[in-house]
Amino acid sequence: MTRHFDTGRRTLPVPEARPRTTSTLDVRDTSYPPIAQLRPPAGAPNVVVVLIDDMGFGASSAFGGPCAMPSAERLASGGLKYTRFHTTALCSPTRAALMTGRNHHAVNMGTVTNLATSTPGYTAVRPQSAATVAEVLRLNGYSTGAFGKMHQTPPWEISPIGPFDRWPTGEGFERFYGFLGGEMNHWNPLLFDGTQPVQPPDTEDYHLSDDITDRAISWMGTQHALAPDKPFFMYLSFGATHAPHHAPKEWIEKYRNRFDQGWDHERESILERQRAAGVVPEDCVLTRRHDDIPAWDELNADEQAVAARLMETYAAFAEHTDHQVGRVVDALEASGTLENTIFLYLLGDNGASGGGGTHGSFNEIAGLNGVHEPAANMAQRLDEFGSATAYNNFPTGWAHATNTPYQWFKQVASHWGGTRVGLVAHWPAGIRTAGGTRHQWHHVNDIYPTILEAVGLPVPEVVNGTEQQRIDGVSMCYTFDDPDADERHTTQYFEMFGNRGIYHDGWSACTKHLAPWERAPDTGFQDDRWELYSPDDWSQAHDVADAYPERLEQLQRLFLAEAEKNSVLPLDDRRVERFIAELAGRPVPNSGLGTIELHSGMRQLNDNTVPDIKNRSHSVRASLVVPEAGADGVVISQGGRFGGWSLFLSAGVPTYCHNWLGFERYHVRAGQALTPGRHELVFAFDYDGGGFGRGGTGSLIVDGMQVAEGRIDRTVPFRNPTSDTTDVGIDLGAPVTDEYLSERGRFSGRIEWVRITADRDGPALPPGVVQNIEVGTQ
Repeated sequence: MTRHFDTGRRTLPVPEARPRTTSTLDVRDTSYPPIAQLRPPAGAPNVVVVLIDDMGFGASSAFGGPCAMPSAERLASGGLKYTRFHTTALCSPTRAALMTGRNHHAVNMGTVTNLATSTPGYTAVRPQSAATVAEVLRLNGYSTGAFGKMHQTPPWEISPIGPFDRWPTGEGFERFYGFLGGEMNHWNPLLFDGTQPVQPPDTEDYHLSDDITDRAISWMGTQHALAPDKPFFMYLSFGATHAPHHAPKEWIEKYRNRFDQGWDHERESILERQRAAGVVPEDCVLTRRHDDIPAWDELNADEQAVAARLMETYAAFAEHTDHQVGRVVDALEASGTLENTIFLYLLGDNGASGGGGTHGSFNEIAGLNGVHEPAANMAQRLDEFGSATAYNNFPTGWAHATNTPYQWFKQVASHWGGTRVGLVAHWPAGIRTAGGTRHQWHHVNDIYPTILEAVGLPVPEVVNGTEQQRIDGVSMCYTFDDPDADERHTTQYFEMFGNRGIYHDGWSACTKHLAPWERAPDTGFQDDRWELYSPDDWSQAHDVADAYPERLEQLQRLFLAEAEKNSVLPLDDRRVERFIAELAGRPVPNSGLGTIELHSGMRQLNDNTVPDIKNRSHSVRASLVVPEAGADGVVISQGGRFGGWSLFLSAGVPTYCHNWLGFERYHVRAGQALTPGRHELVFAFDYDGGGFGRGGTGSLIVDGMQVAEGRIDRTVPFRNPTSDTTDVGIDLGAPVTDEYLSERGRFSGRIEWVRITADRDGPALPPGVVQNIEVGTQ
């Protein structure tokens, strides 16, 4: 495929020609051409990029998996499947590479935004020298819209005061509707429309995937109706299939008993289907199950029942999401624009997630805080999986299975199970060989140059006055009509949490440094054992490091050279420390003063915009005015159903509730209601100290007098769900408690101010501070 570029567009915005001046007095004696509107090259296609979250190579039916995804199959039958397409192994980094065409560390996205550090390569601050593909297309005359999950904005900038230049609307998208964090509650989401927080439609059967698809289709229809000659770029990035796995009950029931045979049998079945579909070669070897993953037959009855239901829920979530993609395809077809739309369907931003642990989780946030629930407990709530009362994730065994035939999973950037995903490309006007399969090796940073070549635009040299850094990806257009073309992406490094790899001319060398469930590595970087896989080893099944030591050493040197060039060094494998802003070097809210004053109506404030009161003594002080009829509702809440706290009035009675990860709710409750008039209500917490997640004593004080005291045995140590925030006068998202008497706990009096004050002397961080604990144990 050959495209001719308009070389005058290497500087963006396109330089404007200065109009000539004239001495003519009367406009009737002049002649000027019509005002020109900026447009892309003639015949440029629409561009649609759809990204699925946390899906392994072996999950989708389009690539031999057990999750029915007929829309992916439909697009593949009219387009191409790519069988060796790779990501970075994690959410934010993959998105950064996709949007910029650069390696993720080269644009400061070495990890997820919420774990950013002050080390270059890891700051989560995209440099101006790496303009996004959305910005480049917008400056070339495209309409641009983004819907769903972004996870690119530095968390300290996600606030009502911005700055907004690294929000989607500041990075090239004229329209944005979705969320900015890593995960979202699909039944009770917290969303933004542009830069404004909004509530989702209040419908009985609401689901986030339906909602963002509705918005995307509506936006496309508006573009086509009002400017049919102007192509658009739409980025539809689903929160699915990232945990929590939320799916309508009727979709889950379609898979009942489908996975009772277990993950070992399923892996073998997936590989058979993959061979038959031609997405792996006939001689592809199934990699062994890792020692950390139990055999299915080793699980007891409760463990098998829980694991099977969790996989049923995941499969339903996947199919339900693919159904939304089908709706988009139908809308394009109905408008007559599908023919000249390049549609890139990425079936994963990384491999499947092993974050659910050995037995899966009813509440994945608990696991992220080092708390694990026995399968016997979860077995009593099987029918709640996928519902609004659950925040579930499947076990590592199913993550491994849906990454068939590869090793490992998300976060493990060293191996294909963490990085290789399915890609479907569909473009009837530009791809002549429909229904084909492509085996050339490619990476997510190739999407940017592919789009620009397909639409006939050059890679810009200057954008908004800033000289652009090198592009690391290569266009995939050369593969569209030549299945046997020599691959052009021949070298690529990988790194995530110290897991490292390098691909070069068919060979891959890698070392797994840290598994997703490990808090700290067993060895230092220098002592990691490297593996080596040859070009004919499709699945990285046979380590030949001992047979080719010189080759391995060559690739290790190449990795270090690429790592230095891309700001990968120094390596950072700190798990716990990076959750804490002060230790990581992230900006601290309110200049680190430890106190913030909030006011009525301030909502959807994430944890990075208010003082961190976890693991330390603190106080919450509020000035309230109670009307003659009394007051009820939330004064301030933080977090939600799966972890957090709320200070509220229940029938006028001051009450504090600490929700310990959905397992326990501790209350401190006054004995009588507040009388009409102005009151100062204080909750003071005296932390026990001695580590993270410890308990303490809570006191309620009204107008200077203590009215209640209570014991809170355990507290959330590290994080509440990113799908829940801090709200004044209401509890948005999934509620901390079900005790509110008004809708969403809306406060019926007047809140003059709320002050949160955190003890500045939080706990020190000795090695090994976090201990995994099981619910019901001390």
